[in-house]
Amino acid sequence: MAAGLNNENMALCLVLMISSFGLCLVPTHAELRRFEQPAKTDGTLSFLVLGDWGRKGAFNQSEVALQMGRIGEKLDIDFVVSTGDNFYDDGLTGEQDKAFDESFTQIYTAKSLQKQWYSVLGNHDYRGNAEAQLSLHLRKIDSRWLCLRSFIVDAELAEIFFVDTTPFVKSYFTDAEGHTYDWRGIGSPRAYIANLIKDLKLALSESSAKWKIVVGHHSIRSIGHHGDTKELVSKLLPILKANKVDFYMNGHDHCLEHIGDAESPIQFLTSGAGSKAWRGDIKKQKTGGLKFFYDGQGFMSVQLTQDAAEIAFYDVSGNVLHRWTTTKLLYSSI
Repeated sequence: MAAGLNNENMALCLVLMISSFGLCLVPTHAELRRFEQPAKTDGTLSFLVLGDWGRKGAFNQSEVALQMGRIGEKLDIDFVVSTGDNFYDDGLTGEQDKAFDESFTQIYTAKSLQKQWYSVLGNHDYRGNAEAQLSLHLRKIDSRWLCLRSFIVDAELAEIFFVDTTPFVKSYFTDAEGHTYDWRGIGSPRAYIANLIKDLKLALSESSAKWKIVVGHHSIRSIGHHGDTKELVSKLLPILKANKVDFYMNGHDHCLEHIGDAESPIQFLTSGAGSKAWRGDIKKQKTGGLKFFYDGQGFMSVQLTQDAAEIAFYDVSGNVLHRWTTTKLLYSSI
């Protein structure tokens, strides 16, 4: 269990989630906690993906939120995924930080967005009080909020594996560039990563879901400012390929991006444009597999059926910039 979650708090967590969203935490022999997320009655699933957003409405965060509400209603979304860097510049100061309300509750007010939000931590979140974002107190303030280091969402049609990628990045430990990171709950990064990889490999290998999706903050493949994360390329990517993961979704680079893999069906999808974007910051020498790149603000939608998936990227005005579909049985794209 994560630090600070005793039996009493876990019971409260269960009550909060079940009463608010019909969620249920189910036991699993692996270390990764698993949450059940019901799909629609027709068996389909739809959700939005947003990253790098919490700026109290600035840098078009409020405008992106408005369009998310509109698209969320149109698609009748089941939940929202946050790819991390939830609060800028340095996470939250604590459980009472008003930034939670000012950057989350007061921004994502549309009726369609009053669904469960599943969130991971980004590197900026670790620069503040990371434990605060994991606390049950925030769920009492806004019951939509669910942020853990690593966990699994079983959405019937799909299983979504959320991975805490920040501790993978060696430079955050060796060259913090003047920043202070909250490594409470991590301990030895080597042991932490080894255990996480072991648990992820087991969970992926046992998954019988039609669609396997992995979510992390850092990119595996990107032509944006940060580019590929070498630690994830060496440690995480082989596991995703071996277990036939369909999508890896991330933030970190403040852009919208879609890159295919030449050696497997996996698609790398970046949605890190929830507020401040980086215009013109592109690593043009790495364009292999690139299907789409946009250096402005926006978000992504995912629609899944038993045999097809549709991914769409939207700009700050809600315009569709890129739409991609794939057929599961044939792994062919249209």
